[in-house]
Amino acid sequence: MKNTNYILIFSSLLLTLFSCSNDKDSNNDPGTATDPVETNPPNTKYSSAFEGQTRISGVQTNTAYEAKVITTALTSPWGIKMLPDGRLLVTQKSGNMRIVKITGEVSAAITGIPAVNASGQGGLLGLCLDPDFLTNRMIYWVFAQSVTGGNLTAVAKGKLSNDEKTIEGATVIYQANPANPSDNHYGGRILFDKTSNLVISTGERSVIQTRPLAQSVSGSLGKVIRITKEGQPANGNPVFSQTGALPELYSYGHRNPQGLALHPVTGEIWLSEHGPRGGDEINRLKAGSNYGWPVITYGIEYDGQKIGDGIQQKEGMEQPVYYWDPVVAPGGMTFYTGDRVPEWQNNLFIAALSGKHIVRLVIENNRVIGEERFLANEDQRFRDITQGNDGALYAVTDGGRLYKIDKK
Repeated sequence: MKNTNYILIFSSLLLTLFSCSNDKDSNNDPGTATDPVETNPPNTKYSSAFEGQTRISGVQTNTAYEAKVITTALTSPWGIKMLPDGRLLVTQKSGNMRIVKITGEVSAAITGIPAVNASGQGGLLGLCLDPDFLTNRMIYWVFAQSVTGGNLTAVAKGKLSNDEKTIEGATVIYQANPANPSDNHYGGRILFDKTSNLVISTGERSVIQTRPLAQSVSGSLGKVIRITKEGQPANGNPVFSQTGALPELYSYGHRNPQGLALHPVTGEIWLSEHGPRGGDEINRLKAGSNYGWPVITYGIEYDGQKIGDGIQQKEGMEQPVYYWDPVVAPGGMTFYTGDRVPEWQNNLFIAALSGKHIVRLVIENNRVIGEERFLANEDQRFRDITQGNDGALYAVTDGGRLYKIDKK
């Protein structure tokens, strides 16, 4: 199809969505419409559930922006958040945290963090700051923990000391059971929701034995968990009718969810999820809902075989807002709430690992209407991305780089 046809379709969709949207950003011009950014053939011939669920038309930012490398001195960074004073707190897979100044200086490793199992996809993973960090200096993080029976996804908290050299009183507040010897699919993102409760993503640990547990509400694997700062089930969690259902569960049927973000207008939780060979997903979470894995998926096994019955839709199971085939391996993500680049307002930015770029998704009325790719020429596996207090975006890569992305 010719480029002009894509532009006409994209423009028509924009007009339709803008005319019925009540979102505050509905009048923002998302940029110049282009052909879809994905040009490689898909792994499957599966049909999407609705138009625009995959391979949406592309969009190009018109505002001039630039990406600068702040430092290359990090070692396998996994999570990044900005401190109130504008410095960046970073977790490194091996098991330590460091503070990075915008000018590039990297602190010594912060001590006091419980031991992590850094083998495979494990290590020190996502982090977030307490909403009252200015007064209590509390930090929360996810890590791979070795226990009797194998490894599991654990959540801990502790206070950053005044001299910023150590974490004081580090305490494990939650463990995603059951443990398993696998060292893959930990999930690992964490954030505070609009009610100041913690939301955590856990993986189903990858192996065939644990994969079905994503559908079991009596275990914590392949779930989104919602707990208090003390690790207890949060008020308002959904109630499941099945026997033995855990009260901390928020949603289930996930594979390896490594991205969480709150929509800046609705406050809803959005999640990125690694698929197998094809079928990476972006999901808008609804309390108590089943997101299908491994019963429904837009992917296949790595050896090319179908997964389960090879179905993509089933009653009672939620469809992803968007999916990729072939995969981009979506990691950490954030909604842009700044005004320095008007086209980006309320857009979702996602760090892509195997895709080696940063994804920008333009979203209106909970539908993706445009996709853009940034920094694809950098040849970096992007692991996490956050918005700073200054309105710029900051992204880390497995290769140890920290980028600042902002208007020129």
